[in-house]
Amino acid sequence: MAPSSPRGQYSGYPPRISLARTPTPLVLLQRASQKWGQGKRIWIKRDDLTGSTLTGNKVRKLEFLAAHAKAEGLNTLITCGGIQSNHARATANVCAQLGWHCELVLRGSEATPEGNTLLDALFGAELTVVPPRDYGRSLPALLESAAERQRAKGRRPMIIPTGGSDGHGIWGYFAAAEELVGDMAAAGIERACVVAATGSGGTQAGLTLGMAHFQPQSHVVGFAVCDDAGWFAEKVRQDISQAQALYPQLPQPNYRVETNDVYIGEGYGKASANVYQRIVDLARVEGVVTDPVYTGKAFYGLTEELKNDRLTDIQDIIFVHTGGVFGIFPHAPGFCLTDDFSLIVGG
Repeated sequence: MAPSSPRGQYSGYPPRISLARTPTPLVLLQRASQKWGQGKRIWIKRDDLTGSTLTGNKVRKLEFLAAHAKAEGLNTLITCGGIQSNHARATANVCAQLGWHCELVLRGSEATPEGNTLLDALFGAELTVVPPRDYGRSLPALLESAAERQRAKGRRPMIIPTGGSDGHGIWGYFAAAEELVGDMAAAGIERACVVAATGSGGTQAGLTLGMAHFQPQSHVVGFAVCDDAGWFAEKVRQDISQAQALYPQLPQPNYRVETNDVYIGEGYGKASANVYQRIVDLARVEGVVTDPVYTGKAFYGLTEELKNDRLTDIQDIIFVHTGGVFGIFPHAPGFCLTDDFSLIVGG
């Protein structure tokens, strides 16, 4: 796969490797709007359909990250995340497509072959599982140790940070913002509140910068699945600043970082009965599946904000579905399926 330029009118993109199936659809959720919209229209940007085995938002970033690695003559990607990391699985998939090696440094006690870890293994990734305490205090050293192991085997590795969120990966959702603005024009949407789950901050950073450049009348809200609004404000600014230093052609519009950290619940990867119920409701109302770690938690937060009349200044809400469907399977106990496959949500 040869590097190419992204679709769109903006001319300053760096090379990318075409991996994602884009543009993804923008769809009006008519029944969800009636149920939760409080008179507003709820749209969904189906970035869960980007292909590469349903890699969701991650593959948009990896198009640019992999192109950068290729330009540097590298052939191994090393990245990190939780034991069920969507980003790690997407990286493993991309390496398989490109004929590269992949090592994943995963936070957990053990890797059981289910959900994303099963796919990691199918794609041939090398898994290094690290206890949470060691992972939290030693991640940079763990990643560099993995790189040294790969160099000793004659490979040429590149380390990708959590979620692919850095000054290279930000281009994925800067480009997605340009695509989304085109979708909005086709749908007759003059301005919107663009909503997405945010965990490592990269998708939020790209959307924030991109919408500020391509359609400043709209604004972006990240619904946090971990950490607080202050952390995301700093992380988004760091990613944008790094990108602008690496790529002088990147626009420098005025932007605002907006994060809702009210619906994190007990923490990353932990969902409440209300989140599980909203996942079931959306699946049955619209046939759209979200996951308890990212998109389900964010969609629950969005509908609660609408119910409490906190999004009063705009008529159109666009929920960016960032994927993660495989993350729902390890959460099956939260839905408490009975023997006849009825659901008792939350036990």
